[in-house]
Amino acid sequence: MPPLVPPFLIGLVVAPLAKRLLKPLMLGVVKTSVGIVLEVKKAAHEAGENIHDLAAEVAADVVAAQIAAGDVGVRSGDGQGAAAGNGESADRTEGEARSPKIRATAGAGKVN
Repeated sequence: MPPLVPPFLIGLVVAPLAKRLLKPLMLGVVKTSVGIVLEVKKAAHEAGENIHDLAAEVAADVVAAQIAAGDVGVRSGDGQGAAAGNGESADRTEGEARSPKIRATAGAGKVN
């Protein structure tokens, strides 16, 4: 009968060898994965910027077409007509900006 080597002795010999071989391999896999994730994130950000730029160009073209067509009822961003203001725009100079609206829930966080 051939001598039997217990499996735990094989594990004691193979484990250090596997560690030496697998550690650099796993390190390379992790570095590559992180690099790929960063490249995908960068590409997605650039695609989002391109879509935003395209939407801005289309909006500008639509506004330009409305102005060229003589559409006097051009609406401002808040939904009110440009000529149908409540007098606030006449009181402000060109350099002044509107103050932001403060909500009652601003600053109130959830209590867990």
